[in-house]
Amino acid sequence: MEKIEGRNPVIEALKAGTRKIEKIHILDSAHGDSIDKIYSLAKERNVSIKTVDKSDLDYEADSYAHQGVIAWGRKLHYWDLDRLINHAKKESEEPLLVILDELKDPHNLGSILRTVDAAGAQGVIIPKRRAVGFSPVVAKASAGAVEYVPVTQVTNLARTIEKLKEEGFWVGGADIDTKQSCYQANLNGALALVIGSEGSGIRRLVKEKCDFLVKLPMQGHVDSLNASVAAGILIYEALRQRLRRG
Repeated sequence: MEKIEGRNPVIEALKAGTRKIEKIHILDSAHGDSIDKIYSLAKERNVSIKTVDKSDLDYEADSYAHQGVIAWGRKLHYWDLDRLINHAKKESEEPLLVILDELKDPHNLGSILRTVDAAGAQGVIIPKRRAVGFSPVVAKASAGAVEYVPVTQVTNLARTIEKLKEEGFWVGGADIDTKQSCYQANLNGALALVIGSEGSGIRRLVKEKCDFLVKLPMQGHVDSLNASVAAGILIYEALRQRLRRG
């Protein structure tokens, strides 16, 4: 089983119904609308709830951000790449995917999943090695979006990009050293956006597989943005261009 920590992540796990929730522990002094919502949803789903004291809940938690609630459920499953591509094409005439190249911070992954869900993008692709995957921290940072966003783990990102191209996707990478701004680029159509790892950016081979590169205009003193912030700007610029045409 896998832990789900935090009020919103537990609420969304119960609402989504994509995996079975086995049990929930709630701090005996916890209260509020979100706690009432958890009790109500758990009753609907026939999930048992046990109240525990703070020391027990802290001991059970993998983080310090459990907000008085921990649930145990079946592990989230990664999607097969072909299934993700078919899903994306079925969901939208201009599907949008996000590829994360060796992202290692679970908070960044969770934030990106939250943005992908909010913007209506179709899914996320991550490598199996040297990258963060599903975890309670990711679920908490995503505010429950992890329950809804399809995520695919792949062995080789370069080959995955080649497959996406064969399936009709354009692939754009975020690169601070390129000349073209994201506001100058055409981000319409079937598109996969590649976001690099914290600090080192997109790897050379992955970068070479991209159809085009874009940068975010930087006017201040620092020369880079947090990966989740950069991803959010690019995702919403792609959405803005789609809405403008629609």
